Amino acid sequence: MDTDSYDARSRERFVPEPPKRVDAPERTAFERDRARVVHCASSRRLAAKTQVVGPQSDDFVRNRLTHSLEVAQVARDLARALGCHPDVTETAALAHDLGHPPFGHNGERVLDELMDGHGGFEGNAQTLRILTRLEAKTFDGDRSAGLNLTRATLDACTKYPWLREQGSTPGGMHADGSSAATRKFGVYVDDLPVFGWMREGVDGTRRCLEAQVMDLADDVAYSVHDVEDGIVAGRIDLNRVAHERDAVWETVRSWYLPGVDGSDLDEALAGLRAVPSWPGAAYDGTRRSLAALKNFTSDVIGRFCGSVQQATFATAEGPLVRYAADLVVPRTTRLEIALLKGVAAHYVMQSDDRVRLMSQQREQLEELVDAVAARPEQTLDPMYLADHRTAVDDGERRRVVVDQIASLTDASALGWHARLTGGGAPR
Repeated sequence: MDTDSYDARSRERFVPEPPKRVDAPERTAFERDRARVVHCASSRRLAAKTQVVGPQSDDFVRNRLTHSLEVAQVARDLARALGCHPDVTETAALAHDLGHPPFGHNGERVLDELMDGHGGFEGNAQTLRILTRLEAKTFDGDRSAGLNLTRATLDACTKYPWLREQGSTPGGMHADGSSAATRKFGVYVDDLPVFGWMREGVDGTRRCLEAQVMDLADDVAYSVHDVEDGIVAGRIDLNRVAHERDAVWETVRSWYLPGVDGSDLDEALAGLRAVPSWPGAAYDGTRRSLAALKNFTSDVIGRFCGSVQQATFATAEGPLVRYAADLVVPRTTRLEIALLKGVAAHYVMQSDDRVRLMSQQREQLEELVDAVAARPEQTLDPMYLADHRTAVDDGERRRVVVDQIASLTDASALGWHARLTGGGAPR
């Protein structure tokens, strides 16, 4: 890691902060960033937010917090191997899902539809809003500056550095089984001042290397771990895939890779099956079986990251930091990742019970937004009520209501819905 490649501008904060106490432990600016994200309330809430199945359904399955920790580990290891700052990249990974509302992408779709005409809603744009405004750590006069992270860290957290109207037309499906019906973007118009400061000197919509590493780590982690969860839940047997590949390949095409040739997916499957730890027998719940599964997932993650490291080193010279280089992901690696995501989608996310539940969740979230918007003085938490009272128009007031709803966990959203509408939990 070339720490000298991160200059004073990379370490600058939107609001200058006084020096820390002389008796406090010495920490770098990027270490402080990481600590701020770890200790913020939004991070704790991830433990009760959906990843693939509801966090209350089983002690083993992943929630948004455990997923974020796993993404952070993959991102940190890859960053160290490439030579960019591990703390910057790990913090971005820890923060990447902070803006997800209750019910994941399914809830995101509802909130975006309800905010149409007022700037929309997007989990990554909400993450930037949380980091720069909603999580109270530093104030700029009368306005919260959020966690006031350094420019390099905040930029690394920005997966889609553009406005809603600049986002591409959505298509395919999200990993949780909801349709990708919303444009991907990373900033609301209301948050452009800090976004502009963060992106000073950057041309267009290019992402910094650390953001690219975070994005890949996210893809790698959930492609591998969703399959692992499906295997443990008894829904996936990897040795069935070859015999049912026509149906699985169709899921890969409709969800992730439209038009991909079946022979390419056959080759990707052959590559994964050649991994020495590929499970030779069905998972049976024993420690030996779990150990074999863990070895396989570890080997596959290493396979993906190793191929990216080699390809990136082959096309770029150091230092591999910020905007001095771009991450290179070989086509074979992209195919293998998409194949694993398609396997999880085919055997887990398309089940009838899951589809029914997601429909009920969307209906409940829409009703909850309407209920809170109708009685803000009686329903909003104090910090959001203060924002609502100072809002200047209906759009700003609507944004505050959505900020409140997006902050809720799955369980608290259901509790609020039951309390405010008299409705029950999903059946």
